[in-house]
Amino acid sequence: MAMPRSSGRQNGFCFAQPLALPRASPAPGRPFGAAAAGAGCSSALGNGIAAPGAASPSDSCAQPLCLPSPAQEEPFEEGIKYVSAEGEDLACGWGGFTPGCLQLCNTPKGVLFFLCVASFLQGMTVNGFINTVITSIERRFDLRSYQSGLIASSYDIAACVCLTFVSYFGGNGHKPRWLGWGVLLMGLGSLLFALPHFTTGRYEARSAAQLGLCGGNHSLPCSQAASSLSGYRFVFMLGQFLHGVGATPLYTLGVTYLDENVKTNYSPVYIAVFYTAAILGPAAGYLVGGMFLNIYTEIGREIDIAPENTLWVGAWWIGFLGAGAASLLISIPILGYPQRCRSQRYIVMRVSEAHQLKDGSHQKASDPDFGKTVKDLPRSVLLLLKNPTFIFLCLAGATEATLIAGMSTFGPKFLESQFSLSASEAATFFGYLVVPAGGGGTFLGGFLVNKFKLRCSGIIKLCLLCTVFSLLAIFVFFIHCPNMPMAGVTQMYDGSALPGGHLNLTGACNAQCGCLQETYSPVCGTDDIMYYSPCHAGCKRVSENLRNGKKVYHECSCIDKALLPGFGKAEAGKCTSSCVKKPLLLCFMFVVILFTFLSSIPALTATLRCVSDRQRSFALGIQWIVVRTLGGIPGPIAFGSMIDKSCLLWQDQCGEQGSCYVYQNSAMSRYTLVAGLVYKVLGTTFFIVACFLYKPPPAESAPGSSDASENGTSDLQEHKPSLPAEEDI
Repeated sequence: MAMPRSSGRQNGFCFAQPLALPRASPAPGRPFGAAAAGAGCSSALGNGIAAPGAASPSDSCAQPLCLPSPAQEEPFEEGIKYVSAEGEDLACGWGGFTPGCLQLCNTPKGVLFFLCVASFLQGMTVNGFINTVITSIERRFDLRSYQSGLIASSYDIAACVCLTFVSYFGGNGHKPRWLGWGVLLMGLGSLLFALPHFTTGRYEARSAAQLGLCGGNHSLPCSQAASSLSGYRFVFMLGQFLHGVGATPLYTLGVTYLDENVKTNYSPVYIAVFYTAAILGPAAGYLVGGMFLNIYTEIGREIDIAPENTLWVGAWWIGFLGAGAASLLISIPILGYPQRCRSQRYIVMRVSEAHQLKDGSHQKASDPDFGKTVKDLPRSVLLLLKNPTFIFLCLAGATEATLIAGMSTFGPKFLESQFSLSASEAATFFGYLVVPAGGGGTFLGGFLVNKFKLRCSGIIKLCLLCTVFSLLAIFVFFIHCPNMPMAGVTQMYDGSALPGGHLNLTGACNAQCGCLQETYSPVCGTDDIMYYSPCHAGCKRVSENLRNGKKVYHECSCIDKALLPGFGKAEAGKCTSSCVKKPLLLCFMFVVILFTFLSSIPALTATLRCVSDRQRSFALGIQWIVVRTLGGIPGPIAFGSMIDKSCLLWQDQCGEQGSCYVYQNSAMSRYTLVAGLVYKVLGTTFFIVACFLYKPPPAESAPGSSDASENGTSDLQEHKPSLPAEEDI
């Protein structure tokens, strides 16, 4: 049977794919055929898994091949066709400036390094710094919650607007240039986000040493008119919009660029490393951003309030300056990469795993000229819509994205309420939980696909298995920790139950204090009961604990009535929870996060394989649109509305309802369980349907390799031997 003549052959089951080919080995005895067989031509198993035995992922980054002379050239293994890529400019550099030292980075590992740095910076900025400093920005620029919500949503809006254009035209263009300009735009967005700090006057926080004590000055005028500073929200929205535009190529073109420059078996590992960096970014953003918030926003200025004070504004802008400068720097080497790494000196024909449509219209995407003009855009969309495997993988991804977005937004709040932690403690705790579970699960998912040589059908089954495990583990939300007793909220000041469940923050012990409900500053009394504020506890004097720096309030009339009335004490902050269910709850939350992220890279790999080669970038773009519009954007809203139903105590902003101060833990766990079950059941259903509807290419699509391609385990289209090699392909 005839071998393929060129990389542009019109065959619905074959497409061009660059693979690294090594130098000729000085040590004889290791034929090319053995390497090929070990790497991708192992015997197939009927369940979509090939026997292990491939070389390590580092082998895909071999040096360029040193071609022997025609007289010395050994014949290739029968059935393999390699098309030379010598005519292309594969040097790394900027225009005519291509120094030899830069070519050391012109390998898949070099690409992976710079893309990992870019994804780390994106995650740290958008998912770390933004979530950490949003409260400080609200306080500094007099923003309402819905206005800060618009700032956060601007990122997803920009991504949805640009995804179709970037993935369609960038997928058929010079990917590194699209990536480099995107990272540069991301850096400009970060610098723009920090700009309002330098264009506004100094932040003046009035001293509140006596504010909140019984009998103190409680004049807290309400300003119904919006401050002129609130207009800066449009600057923040523009910065976030640039973040969204710049990050769009990163998770579409970046993934396909990595996939094009490594072997099929190693692609999940490279993509897993890339996404692991993106997950570690937010964790670093939480930690570094929290550290910067302990520095006063006006650096070098003395202030008599502590970070725990509600008037404190930290140095929220430092992180954006650093991330912006780093993004501008990292965009320079990315812009210098060629369309294909220099180690990719040959193109090898591979068997496509794209879903086979009954009418054969999927073969249109094999045309080398397909997708290069706008007129092909409707046809490209139609081909993807006719691919049921792709559609249900997108829907499954949307359900998983809903859970991830909801848990990342409200996970710290859940821990804060269940274990009676401060906001900073809960955020740090959640970060420590997500790093090993989310980062480890992401990397492990890619490793498993490579280890067991999973083909598309086997990958979808792995996703299904992970979703079922996380579905079972989510029943842990039946468990909850009891609320810490709070006077006037969960019980009366004398310890009795609240009549009819109605709040009553005023008792006989604080009736003469004139306390304001706008001043929420919880304290923990020596009777292990929380109070709304020092004023509501009837405290008249304040000092500082020299051991931990916390404020201690004295002469609290509502505390220690059984001992010495009027001499009770309270310490700033919430009472410590001693919930015995804490280890079990944390353990199963770890399992839920682990298996949710474990399926992310396999699902992404399945998406890349179930569509035609020329549609991969565009397919990722369409998938991101579906995931964001059905999952990422409504996810926090859905979880937030469910959790808000469990609120016991709402903030009072001059007669208007603000955020929730205290949640009922049992109701919060119950609503979280309902939301989690709904989305996990939907995700499981979508993966099952995708698995059943997937139709792999028939065995005869790969001439000369019916035994391997029949079970979908061959990485090369055909096999044939014997070129001495130092490393495997």
